[in-house]
Parts: sequence; C-alpha cells; structure tokens
Amino acid sequence: EVQLVESGGGLVQAGGSLRLSCAASGFSFDDYAIAWFRQAPGKEREAVACISVSDGGVIWPDSVKGRFTISSDNAKNTVSLQMNSLKPEDTAIYYCAVTSGSMCPVVVGWYDYWGQGTQVTVSS
Repeated sequence: EVQLVESGGGLVQAGGSLRLSCAASGFSFDDYAIAWFRQAPGKEREAVACISVSDGGVIWPDSVKGRFTISSDNAKNTVSLQMNSLKPEDTAIYYCAVTSGSMCPVVVGWYDYWGQGTQVTVSS
C-alpha cells in the first residue's frame, strides 16, 4: 500500500525558510515520480516540483524558481522540498503525490496517490 506523509509545514515570516518532507512507503522510487503540489484558498491545486529517474528535479512555477529545491533520499524513502525566501503568496497547503512512471507530469489528475497535506503560512 502506497503511503505518503508530509511534515515540516508551519508559520514563517516573509523571507524565511521551511523544509517540507514527504515520507513515502509502499513503492520504489525507481518506478515512480514524486511531486509537490500546493493549493491556496480559493485557487486550483498547482504543481510545484517533481523528482523522477528520467527528469531528475523539476521546478515548475516561475514564481518559485530559484527559491525552491526538490531532493530525494532513497535510503530514507523521503522527498524534500526546500523553500527559501518565502513570500506571503507561497501560503498554501502543500501536498506530496506520486505517479507511476519515470517522468514528471504537471497535471493533477495524473497522480495516483496523495498525502494529507501540510499547511505553510507565510506572514508579511
């Protein structure tokens, strides 16, 4: 059974940093792409970053490029999202998700399993 558990969210001031972790079990990192999405109140869920065997680490929104980094620790079965220089507009619930395959799709509907999410709040 695939399980994803996010942690590391919280309240931080603008300009600060947070490191989110996704503890994964029930599948091999070699066979799945693992992504981070976020959803702000009243907005659609947005793809933020993904890591896979073929694509390596991918950061999608221009608004977070240069500030967010995705990495994986296969020995610990965790995927992390390092978020620096946080802005109030980064406030959202952040979700970890996985899909089978070696590439990173950006479409929400392509992901098969989701974690429960972790709240990130950035104050101005």
